[in-house]
Amino acid sequence: MNNVFVYCEIDNFQVEEVSFELLTKGRKLANRLGVQLEAIVAGTDIKGKVEQQILPYGVDILHVFDAPGLFPYTSKPHTDILVNLFKRENPQICLMGATVIGRDLGPRVSSSLTSGLTADCTALEIGDYEDKKNQKTYRDLLYQIRPAFGGNIVATIVNPDHRPQMATVRSGVMKAEILDPQYAGQIIYEKVSDFVPAEDYVVKVVAREVKKAKNNLKGAPIIVAGGYGVGSKEGFDLLRKLADELHGEVGASRAAVDAGFCEHDQQIGQTGVTVRPKVYFACGISGAIQHVAGMKESGIVISINTDPNAPINQIADYVITGSVEEVVPKLIKYYKENSK
Repeated sequence: MNNVFVYCEIDNFQVEEVSFELLTKGRKLANRLGVQLEAIVAGTDIKGKVEQQILPYGVDILHVFDAPGLFPYTSKPHTDILVNLFKRENPQICLMGATVIGRDLGPRVSSSLTSGLTADCTALEIGDYEDKKNQKTYRDLLYQIRPAFGGNIVATIVNPDHRPQMATVRSGVMKAEILDPQYAGQIIYEKVSDFVPAEDYVVKVVAREVKKAKNNLKGAPIIVAGGYGVGSKEGFDLLRKLADELHGEVGASRAAVDAGFCEHDQQIGQTGVTVRPKVYFACGISGAIQHVAGMKESGIVISINTDPNAPINQIADYVITGSVEEVVPKLIKYYKENSK
């Protein structure tokens, strides 16, 4: 009762990385509240194949739903699993990834339970809330923190009266850390038919095609990112040469993508991907809060900008004042000479 729940996404028998990140955060929230961490996983023929992926993250109770028709994901069965389980268990917090699945499932569950949902959170904390109008203080609420008004402010949202407090979090925002490889959590193999009526399976997936991403921004140790200040597609060709020399990936700000300098799948920020490389080159990027939200966890940030007062410089570890056209070729030349 009143525990923290995490919905784990799977692809066949592999748990998605965003779920590991949420389990790590969920464990910390549960510790702060003095409650247990519970996880939910649903699929087909997954018994014995997913448990040891999930339990090491500090999961006290794992609910496994294994039945034909639960993979590939369809909306109705998974919605009924969560709604009926939550009616039985009464969790105080539920977390899921802000993925294609999470963005479909989360609103359906929260609507059914009239609980509310905060989407695309960038941080989650526990704290108190004082309702001055009604002169009431709420203890240990989930602070659901996310950019708002186009990313111009950061909003902290609370849900004082309805449960569970639900939030989706984008992949890469939080760090996944195994708590104990031998963590001894309880596994409950739920009877799926008690949660999902037969009519839920009326929609069947007849074909499923998964395409691999063209890049590996989320896993890249070095990223060379360009903004509108790069100036052109040709300017991004220069960034690609630097990235190739460093064995890194090329990213971009939304302004550069909107200008047609590069593809949308390279966009980093609030409406793109979230990254945490060891080294991040910000080339011609002003540093709008929407972009910073997607790369602020980078190890070392190197800014290349003609404007010494660009906002990105405030979070950069090193600042090079100059144009991309004059600075990047020198970097390429230097690394070529010193990598032999």
